[in-house]
Amino acid sequence: MEFRIERSALTEAVAWAARVLPVRSPVPVLGGLLLDTEGGRLRVSGLDYEASARIDVEAAEILRPGKVLVMGRRLLDICKVLPDGPVECAVEGSRFTVSGDGARFGLSVLPLADYPALPSLPQVRGAVDAAEFAAAVADVAVAAGRDDTLPALTGIRLGLDGETGTMTLAATDRYRFAVRTLPWKATAGDPGPDRSADVSADVIVSARRLTEIARSLGRSGLVSVALDAGSAGFEHVGMRTTVRLLEGRLPRHDKLFALESPAVAVVDRARLVEAVKRVSVVADGDSPVQMSFSAADNSVLLQAGYEDDVASQRLPATLEGAREMTVAFNPGYLADALASFDEPALRLLLMGAGQRAMITGESEPDAHRHLLMSVKPPLM
Repeated sequence: MEFRIERSALTEAVAWAARVLPVRSPVPVLGGLLLDTEGGRLRVSGLDYEASARIDVEAAEILRPGKVLVMGRRLLDICKVLPDGPVECAVEGSRFTVSGDGARFGLSVLPLADYPALPSLPQVRGAVDAAEFAAAVADVAVAAGRDDTLPALTGIRLGLDGETGTMTLAATDRYRFAVRTLPWKATAGDPGPDRSADVSADVIVSARRLTEIARSLGRSGLVSVALDAGSAGFEHVGMRTTVRLLEGRLPRHDKLFALESPAVAVVDRARLVEAVKRVSVVADGDSPVQMSFSAADNSVLLQAGYEDDVASQRLPATLEGAREMTVAFNPGYLADALASFDEPALRLLLMGAGQRAMITGESEPDAHRHLLMSVKPPLM
């Protein structure tokens, strides 16, 4: 094998594929990246027990086609320090060499025969806008659990409805619940009439893995979504990745999100984010941030802290359905929820202290919803 390529293109390809490599593995070859130039392009692939990644890039010149397996993280470290400009790569005996602008590195070659085959892409179910998908995953991932003893709660529910053309992403750690819906285009089934209504799915994907995937894919064009009984796959402009599904199911959010006759407050999002950040400075540990809404003067008073160590700020806010309403939230959970929205104004649906509260955007309240449990207001 021998080829020439720009350093930036090689670095980007190696970095993208190396995302899935295990930090430690009892099987040394799983720390390797497979470089393949037999198709006239450079293909870089990697995998571990949970995920796989493959990317195709244009090489400036393929001098000798072939395959080689080398330690992926070491190759990435080398790529990061190479001089800018063209890079020459070649297999010389049992060594893979990388050189450019006078710098030269050598890497040991791993045994190709011991490297497992990459899993194939599952059945493609449809496509979704890359930028919308990345934003939606980021919005719900903040609510995913971190406790590995409850694996399903560390995932994001990926629901596909071919009949309505809706993708639903949801995550919960039992204390908060985030849901995003976005349009997607189902792939028609058998030739003939549109069979998009038959294209549906309801699976759980690791929140950490799905966040990495969504961030790494391009921000324009369409992402193909593929699913089977055990894995999910995503493909976009020469990039293909798969991830094993998590077992179990998340709780359904339909009943949880049905709030009867709530009071509805509307607040400027940017000002509320800053106010929560400001008063939380004195919120030691998980002590809550209290929000007192008043319809009489169209305001909300944010307070945090105890005794002499306190902070407060008043903001304009409208309140309908009640004259006054006081609720309190874990400051970290509240900050995460508010930061996941980008609309100018937010709606807060409030049932009272110690009860469920819903945050939505004002213009599209059903597209992005974040449920939080209000806690007992502190004694200021």
